Amino acid sequence: MDVQSKAAIITGGGTGIGAATALRLAEAGCNVTINYSRSAEAAETTAAACRDHGVEATTVQGDVGDDTDCRRMVTEAVDAFGRLDVLVNSAGTTVFVDHADLDGIDMDDWQRLYAVNTVGPFQMMRAAAPHLRADGGGDVVSVSSVSGVAGVGSSLPYCASKAALNNLTTTMARVLAPEVRVNAVAPGFVTGRWWKEGQGEEMHDLVAGALEASVPLQAVCSPDDVAASIMGFITNNDLATAQITVIDGGMLNKNPVG
Repeated sequence: MDVQSKAAIITGGGTGIGAATALRLAEAGCNVTINYSRSAEAAETTAAACRDHGVEATTVQGDVGDDTDCRRMVTEAVDAFGRLDVLVNSAGTTVFVDHADLDGIDMDDWQRLYAVNTVGPFQMMRAAAPHLRADGGGDVVSVSSVSGVAGVGSSLPYCASKAALNNLTTTMARVLAPEVRVNAVAPGFVTGRWWKEGQGEEMHDLVAGALEASVPLQAVCSPDDVAASIMGFITNNDLATAQITVIDGGMLNKNPVG
């Protein structure tokens, strides 16, 4: 897809992967609506940076776990730009609990993580579908995780919610075809705010360093690395749908010990 003069919604677009994706879309000439839940200042900063590329950018507050918010966000985005061509489901949440600590997870954790990480993308796709199908069709890219592929990550419900998102991606690709392509990217460790806020800067640096030393490509993802892969689905891979692309520096393909 050529995104010049088209319009996108990026959930969780104020920070991290979402912000990096919004900037890449803006650089390519796409007008953007940046959703945020709590990070209003960061969302406005990202929107301003997008406008520096000569496009229009708006912000909209909303919780993707709330269907009413999802429908309102889509309506506001379409009202702003008169169309909707791209949906990037970047909003996500987690809790950091050792997998073996079965009593460390409660029902509220399960319900909140599924609401944001799995149900949220569905609700956004459902609300956006009529608009994405118009004007020649559109693209959906969701941010999943290697946690949903290999069952490793911040917590059990996080892994399960991302595995469910991967399944949802393949199912919605069939439902929305042929007008809309639906794909996902599944990064490994991503540097920046997510881990620093969850585990602290020292642990973030320790984990990043250990992975860089052990994975085949000796590198971990930055938010912009993930954004580049998202853009690849949107702008370069017109025949790709129902795909889950892992971006982990080879973490899942490390040499076995012994």
